[in-house]
Amino acid sequence: MVLVPKKRIESLDLLKGLVMVIMALDHVRDYFHYSSYFFDPADPAQTTIPIFFTRFITNFCAPAFSFLAGISAFIIGRRKSRPELARFLLQRGCWLIFVELMIMSFGWHFDIYFHDTVFQVIWSLGISMIFLAGLIYLPARYILVFSCVLIFGHNLLDHIHDEGNVWWAFLHERKRFDTSPGRGFSAGYPIIPWVAVMSLGYYFGRFYNPDYDYLKRKKLFNAIGISALLLLLILRATNVYGNILPWKNYGSAARNIMSFLNLSKYPPSLSFLLSTLGVTFLFLANAENLRGKLVDFFSVFGRVPFFYYILHIYLVHGLAMLFAEWSGFGWKAMILPLLPFRVTGLRGFGVNLVIVYLIWIAVILLLYPLCKWFDKYKQAHKDKWWLSYL
Repeated sequence: MVLVPKKRIESLDLLKGLVMVIMALDHVRDYFHYSSYFFDPADPAQTTIPIFFTRFITNFCAPAFSFLAGISAFIIGRRKSRPELARFLLQRGCWLIFVELMIMSFGWHFDIYFHDTVFQVIWSLGISMIFLAGLIYLPARYILVFSCVLIFGHNLLDHIHDEGNVWWAFLHERKRFDTSPGRGFSAGYPIIPWVAVMSLGYYFGRFYNPDYDYLKRKKLFNAIGISALLLLLILRATNVYGNILPWKNYGSAARNIMSFLNLSKYPPSLSFLLSTLGVTFLFLANAENLRGKLVDFFSVFGRVPFFYYILHIYLVHGLAMLFAEWSGFGWKAMILPLLPFRVTGLRGFGVNLVIVYLIWIAVILLLYPLCKWFDKYKQAHKDKWWLSYL
């Protein structure tokens, strides 16, 4: 087994940190924004430019993080044998699924009876790691082909529907299933094509090998990023393929732009992934020499993303509970039978978008000291194996 120095790649930590911070904005909006209880923020017919783009910028979080998780898996694999890496991915994948079903499900709902279970992004990362544990045994070019076939071809499945088929829902079609009155679960993040986003990241992890030239990586990533965005423009302009929602003319430039950028996330369409991963490649190509206090600030969150993710959901939901009590709804209103924006009884709850942004900033500032402490603890206790699961 070849040992490689454990030097972190700062641009990866920076991007992880940025997407973690931006992601919190979406979750604060879910709980606190008055309008989120009335309409979909991405619906061009009802939303506004500020609301739409508050939602739109958070689209980059899940694809970027899944892709970065694949890169991290490759980098970890440089210090492990293939069986050791497969075992690590399998164990971590199972752990993430457990966290989604127990820790995160409770965090989203504060419901000790678990009436609603949603398989969301943590589940997606977990199941993708389990698949990746097998994919790593394939030659690199096969992993690339597998990833591209799923990412570019999965929209061919959009018009296949099988009502009541749980397996198909978890594979490719977001659905909710009621198991008894008032109780159910949702396949929020279907396996296809999320598993391919992580395996694509694993393939591109090799371009971070110490002997790979930085300028070649920058040129390659820029070319991929620009090509992805150009292909996105072509696909959206033609409305032929790549997104289950074709854009249409609303008779307004603002609404037309929002319609053009209204990309399907559940499951993520080809257009959605071209936009988000295209920007991810461009960022990674041009961020390696960024330095400064702001970079250090975001990188702290990027070095402890899982720890941060768990804390931020509990903090945001806890603050929403306090606000519900203060505003007259009562704290029990935040013991949720469904995800917050689906609870019709909360209509009339919340604040305007400006206050949402202020709450978001407060959440980040409150979590920063905890994340910085945990980052230092991890760095000082690298011998503790369990820290790799946080």
